[in-house]
Amino acid sequence: NRATKLFANENEVPPSQEMEYKNLATSILSNFMQKEDREANDSKSNEDVDDPLANIDFKAPKISNVPIDTLASMLDYELYNKEWFVTGQVNPIYFADEFEFQDPDVKLSGIEEYGRGVNKLFDQKTSRAEIISTEVNTNMEDTITVTWRLSGKVKIGPGDGLTIKPYICYTDFKVDTKGSGLVTFQEDRFDIPQWDILLSALFPFLIGKVTSNPAPPVPVRDAPIMPKGDGIDTSPSDGGFNIGSMMKQLFN
Repeated sequence: NRATKLFANENEVPPSQEMEYKNLATSILSNFMQKEDREANDSKSNEDVDDPLANIDFKAPKISNVPIDTLASMLDYELYNKEWFVTGQVNPIYFADEFEFQDPDVKLSGIEEYGRGVNKLFDQKTSRAEIISTEVNTNMEDTITVTWRLSGKVKIGPGDGLTIKPYICYTDFKVDTKGSGLVTFQEDRFDIPQWDILLSALFPFLIGKVTSNPAPPVPVRDAPIMPKGDGIDTSPSDGGFNIGSMMKQLFN
């Protein structure tokens, strides 16, 4: 299917903030979200619209280059606590300015656009991104893979949205290990096919009969610890960034 670009207002949203839908069914369902967002925004003035990501400094200095296994531990800590795959509460210090994201349904550019996109897509009261593991991928060069369980609701479709049958996601972070040490690309993969995800959301009575069963609960794990000192490059980056300022950013 040909990709379709959809966004809230074609006359106001710059091209860099366009979200490209690669799946026709997702494109059609997203129209409901776009329509409801336009109606909600029309009922409020610009001053009345709260910014859910107002606490994030998207211009913060980037982290200095660290070993990829240390970066994996840092991301594990952050994702375990912030679940930004659904909350959008990203930490921009890990991501290159040219960062790009894609999954089987969506493609976009920029870490701010990614954060705002997932925050807008997922119901913040019910959605979870429970982190199972964050590890350097030994089969993919310069890649950190996060395994996590998605559940909750998405704000697309009629009514108050669609309930997600829990399933396992694999997020691959491509890291510029030979240069900046930052994440330049993210791709999400799922453990079940797209048709299973869509049918289960639209027709939940098919779950376990025509479609697969929900993913089991995530096993209890020890809370990850943010690495400190060992193996971390404390030399300032081009922006005068060092380990002290980095830790302040991490714990904001």
